[in-house]
Amino acid sequence: MIVDAHFHSWRLARGDYGWLTPELGPIYRDVDVADWLAEARPHGVAGGVLVQAAPTEAETHHLLALADSHPQVLGVVGWVDLLAADAADRIGALARHPRLKGLRPMLQDIADTDWMLQPALAPALQAMAAHGLVLDALVQPRHLGALLSLAAAHPRLRIVIDHAAKPDIARGQWEPWAQDMARLGAQTQAVCKLSGLLTEAGPAPAAGAASRWGRHVLSVFGAERVLWGSDWPVLQRAASYARWWADTQVLLADQGDAARASVLGGNARRVYRL
Repeated sequence: MIVDAHFHSWRLARGDYGWLTPELGPIYRDVDVADWLAEARPHGVAGGVLVQAAPTEAETHHLLALADSHPQVLGVVGWVDLLAADAADRIGALARHPRLKGLRPMLQDIADTDWMLQPALAPALQAMAAHGLVLDALVQPRHLGALLSLAAAHPRLRIVIDHAAKPDIARGQWEPWAQDMARLGAQTQAVCKLSGLLTEAGPAPAAGAASRWGRHVLSVFGAERVLWGSDWPVLQRAASYARWWADTQVLLADQGDAARASVLGGNARRVYRL
């Protein structure tokens, strides 16, 4: 079963997508689950994980309603104010929905790189672990040291690194990203999404533009700890769904059948408990 571990759906009229502006061109439009299915199904994708795009609980409820209406939405990664006084109760209430599989603070938009390490977050992170929810880490390379410390402080919390921590592929960024990712692979149980790399490679990236970074992710995490995702429709800022699917097949060409099946679906089903 092929699973797209990271896609989005949004409606502009909701008004809570502060980052989504007309300057983003092809993705500044309403995007429905049906639109994603039209892109994904030709490649054998049977289901996916719908990920938050707004820092509001209202959007999380919207995504869960979409999951109720579309059986192909196997899970939802939502958002909660993790610093709220009643964050643990809010997390418990949302976790009663069987399709809620994780939460994602939008760490890349927070200026304080060490925000995730503040003690005030502990009750929320402990509640997430208690309810079996994944922390989707929307991070950049600057966050990887803090993420290593977070994983050590909360060993029961399952962590998924979104988009391989978004290295600046267009400018050839390699170190310290590569070494920090290797440390996370070796010293934690975190898993990593093979997604978002073409977007970081810039507009209209050349063939194989992200392959060095993708191979490194597979090398340091191992095929059993890598999840494939499209990050559609954000992907469309750089390339088509079909192009990323084709690039993925090249990246996985030297993997065995079992490893390919794990990356393309088995790991997502296990990690998110789909």
